[in-house]
Amino acid sequence: MIVNTPKTLFKSLYQGDDKIKMLDQRYLPRWIVVLIDAFLAIISLGLVYFILLGSPLNFFEVLSLPMQGAIILGVNVVFFFVYKTYSGIIRHSTFTDVLKLAFSSFTTAASIAIFNYTYVAVFGEKIFLTTSLLLYLLISFVIMLFFRIAVKESYQFLRNTASNSKKKRVAIIGVDDHTISLGKALTTESNMPFQLIGFLTRNIESTRYKILGKPVFPIKDKLSEELITLNIEGVLIMSESFTGKEKNEIVEHCLASNVEVFNVPTVESWNKKEDIDKQIKPIQIEDLLEREPIHIDNELIKQDLSGKTILVTGGAGSIGSEIVRQLAQFSPKLLVILDQAETALHELDLYLQLNYPELNFITELADISNMHRVGLLFSKYEFNIIYHAAAYKHVPIIERNPHEAIYVNILGTVNLSILAASYDIEKFVMVSTDKAVNPTNVMGASKRAAEMYVQSLQNEKGVHTRFITTRFGNVLGSSGSVIPHFRKQISQGGPVTVTHENIIRYFMTIPEACQLVLQAGTMGAGGEIYVFDMGKPVKILNLAERMIRLSGLEPYVDIDIKITGLRPGEKLYEELLNDTSTVQPTHHPKIMISKVPTVEFIDVKKKVKEIVKSATRDKDKKVVKLLKELVPEFKSENSEFQELDHPKREESTEIKIST
Repeated sequence: MIVNTPKTLFKSLYQGDDKIKMLDQRYLPRWIVVLIDAFLAIISLGLVYFILLGSPLNFFEVLSLPMQGAIILGVNVVFFFVYKTYSGIIRHSTFTDVLKLAFSSFTTAASIAIFNYTYVAVFGEKIFLTTSLLLYLLISFVIMLFFRIAVKESYQFLRNTASNSKKKRVAIIGVDDHTISLGKALTTESNMPFQLIGFLTRNIESTRYKILGKPVFPIKDKLSEELITLNIEGVLIMSESFTGKEKNEIVEHCLASNVEVFNVPTVESWNKKEDIDKQIKPIQIEDLLEREPIHIDNELIKQDLSGKTILVTGGAGSIGSEIVRQLAQFSPKLLVILDQAETALHELDLYLQLNYPELNFITELADISNMHRVGLLFSKYEFNIIYHAAAYKHVPIIERNPHEAIYVNILGTVNLSILAASYDIEKFVMVSTDKAVNPTNVMGASKRAAEMYVQSLQNEKGVHTRFITTRFGNVLGSSGSVIPHFRKQISQGGPVTVTHENIIRYFMTIPEACQLVLQAGTMGAGGEIYVFDMGKPVKILNLAERMIRLSGLEPYVDIDIKITGLRPGEKLYEELLNDTSTVQPTHHPKIMISKVPTVEFIDVKKKVKEIVKSATRDKDKKVVKLLKELVPEFKSENSEFQELDHPKREESTEIKIST
């Protein structure tokens, strides 16, 4: 223990500029705490003397009063060291510290009382007055306890007073158990960057209510008016307590008043490894998309997956890795995660080891276009179910490199589906995209070709594998998606680039999409294309403007928005069904079956073989021309391949369609 002399203590407290650094001290030296407690014990002895002085009780005279006091003080100091009452930091005293004080005072009085009665038994007279010992026990404990409470409360008061000028004035919207727990955390943690002003609610009319000593403000008319009146700088909301519409209304009022909005998870879902202030984050655009929560039948999925050996292709990607995380809940016998991205696969491996130590999994580095390599995996592992999420997805890049889409999106799917059928795999669930509907780019057309291949293969004799296709739109937060892109542009000071002022897209969160993929995987006899209810489409220009405002900036003033024009293969809006499709409901309200005319397998197989052969010879135009023959609805937009959309193409080899 470092010994601090009065001189060094003074230097640590005095700065030399008329400022006392009381709040900068980590803790008082232990010897000072012992001295303070001893001084308080002396005061307690004095109080006992003055209380009994005018009473009919008399002190015994075997020892003088100063000698009696010295003995009591000495015994008490000994028990200070026995129970280490000095070891706690006074300003952070806890119930344990109070217990130590209680034991010290009680043991002091008990020890002297035992000695007192032993002395009586031996010599026939008492040294100490029993009443004085009991009074000392109570008074010394109360005074020492009061000292600690006074220091703790004074420190909190000084700390709050010193830091409140730097803290953001915030109010919590809503009054329930969750928001009260949040309020308690804000008021008890001195290092929080927020100063809680009170609670806002529409559920009461009176202004007399207080919670945790903070007022409850009724919202009578507009929230924005209340925020301005109270001079609020930020509001905290718990997303789970509000619908998408309610959250959007709150945000609009706050943005109109230049008030920041912070999103907080419910206390039960807080990450216990993180500090409380890390749980409170500025609300994100993802939190404001008006989507109702998706409910899935976890029990049915568990029955389907428990104890199975499952392959996930593209397992290190945005969708694939989320499928892996969700599969981990359902106790598979073995989870094989396949990807050709080495770094992403390694990071996922480390993540799963840390967060799912009970999961039996293995990562495999492989390219699904390599039939020999994939075949070795099928012979090595006895797969029961395959989730095929591997794909190239970025439209402009694929438009410049059509042959690469053929290798992964088509040939990779062909390899996996043929092996699945050969090994009698139970289910093959393929992740597709809304860009496969009336495709305007090579990426979408390649995914449609893959859909056609597995659909037609389903109808072949001897095929027992159930081939299931799931089709959905853009997912929030996936690699390369628009929201992370906009967020990066805003952080760099802009401009934010939008390809067209009228472009719209459907959005779904990654967990939502993967939940529906797992649910759809439990349905159907095979050959179906399941489409998901994506909610309302979002105008991308509005999305960009709102993201800028949520960042505390003004669109076109602080951050500019530039219209850059549609990229090659890009269209203004996406579809989940084409003109020849019909839709059927399922027992899940968010999942429907698209009834699409199927193609004879022999014809699809022949066309796919030609397309792959042309891709290996790097004949991009020939590849796209053949792809348009296989997928007649494929019409290029804003692309060099538009010249291939010629009426004469209809005279080319027709493909037999069976309904």
